[in-house]
Amino acid sequence: MFAPVYSITPAIAKALMSIEADRQTVAGLPIDVTVLAKLRETARLVSTHYSTQIEGNRLTQRQVQEAVAGAHIPGKERDELEVRHHYRALEEVEKLAANGRTPTEKEIQRIHGLVMTGRPKPTPYRDGQNVIRDSRTRGIVYMPPEARAVPGLMADLARWIRLRMNDGDLPAPMIAGLAHYQFATIHPYYDGNGRTARLLANFILHAAGYGLKGIYSLDEYYARNLDAYYTALNVGPSHNYHLGRAEADVTGFLDYFCHGMADAFASVKVQAAAAAERGVEDRSESLRKVDPRQRRLLELFRKQETVTAEDMALHLRLSHRTVVGLCRDWLKSGFLELHDPSRKRRSYQLGRAFKALMT
Repeated sequence: MFAPVYSITPAIAKALMSIEADRQTVAGLPIDVTVLAKLRETARLVSTHYSTQIEGNRLTQRQVQEAVAGAHIPGKERDELEVRHHYRALEEVEKLAANGRTPTEKEIQRIHGLVMTGRPKPTPYRDGQNVIRDSRTRGIVYMPPEARAVPGLMADLARWIRLRMNDGDLPAPMIAGLAHYQFATIHPYYDGNGRTARLLANFILHAAGYGLKGIYSLDEYYARNLDAYYTALNVGPSHNYHLGRAEADVTGFLDYFCHGMADAFASVKVQAAAAAERGVEDRSESLRKVDPRQRRLLELFRKQETVTAEDMALHLRLSHRTVVGLCRDWLKSGFLELHDPSRKRRSYQLGRAFKALMT
């Protein structure tokens, strides 16, 4: 089984204590649901921008927001798709974690499928050797394990994540950091490895209670310290996985990862405290019961009291047929109520239990 070599240095211990203190502080702050929803949306857009930028995406942060909203940016069609796919993958990670799921191998493959195609279909691992080269010199920076070793290594990683999250012996930030490192080291795909590794770390953190109300982004830290990010990942006596990389000491990457989390959490604590001063009641617990699609519909209900299935399909960018099915489920759960059952053309309003989220 994956058995990472590392030490918990005083610097890492200090970062972990800072992370925990800020997590507890933010969890106790009363943040108005409207403000919280906006902060979460901003965090997702920032994560999408920086995670794709690391891989060479050319869109600005404003263009990322426009592309996610459905705008067309001439000459950058591939970049548009990339950010839309990444945004969908972020939503899926948030949804899975909110439902109490922990990463399985199949779910990791589905996340990669969303990153690459926008569809949650598990993707097969690479069937050949891939090599990471320096973009300037073209020299080999890293040679991942042979393709035949990848399925076993990925199954082993998924099993290690599950066991560590269940036994509770290792702090969640360390599990996330080590999983991030190992996924990037295995490099199971020809493309999309970095984005998927970062999403996997987010998945673990959210599932372990370190989601921090969903209003932080580690990707900005990576992007602003990109040389340090790659240096931290590049450990061991050789660039070849089979010649020492697999047994390398990863303390340096853990140090980098935990300090990045500490920086991000400290920044969110400041944001959250300011947001709490503007709000009067903490409804974040209620908001956790609302899935990502329902949260997006709250934005629509802020503009109009009643909506039709056509309105919802347009707002969510889903087919009318899909939304009709969702409406049936939402009526049963009480999220929606029929506005006027006597009318042939149905319209909906928020259920009573959820209207409090709007005030």
